[in-house]
Amino acid sequence: MTLAPEDKKALSNIRMEKAYRYLQDATGNYREGRYETAVNRSYYAVLSAVRSILILEGIDPESHKGAITMLSLRFVKPSLLAKDIVKRFELLLSRRTDVDYGDLETMSAADAEDSLRISQEMIESIDKVRIDMIRDL
Repeated sequence: MTLAPEDKKALSNIRMEKAYRYLQDATGNYREGRYETAVNRSYYAVLSAVRSILILEGIDPESHKGAITMLSLRFVKPSLLAKDIVKRFELLLSRRTDVDYGDLETMSAADAEDSLRISQEMIESIDKVRIDMIRDL
């Protein structure tokens, strides 16, 4: 994907704003006892954050696995983000897949709370790197 630096910044900002909105949605769902929806929104909050940083590199993956792979190659391998971020992202994806597609899957309050915590930590870490990258564009 070929975008001008200003377009990359604008799209990155839109995606990060979406990540924070989804995180707020996840928190509200958790408080209301809708744990499956909280897990879903937690995952999508992180996916939006990941997409916000990847677009700064001109990368716009078409799949969830593509986002994970590119995050690993572009940000974990060069030590811009912690090594465990990919495992945490994969855990959120696994939980989201379970609740979205599993006919009998339910999510406990503890798992939903853990998903929220992971999501918030990941978004904050990604946003710090993203802000530095935007300054350098």
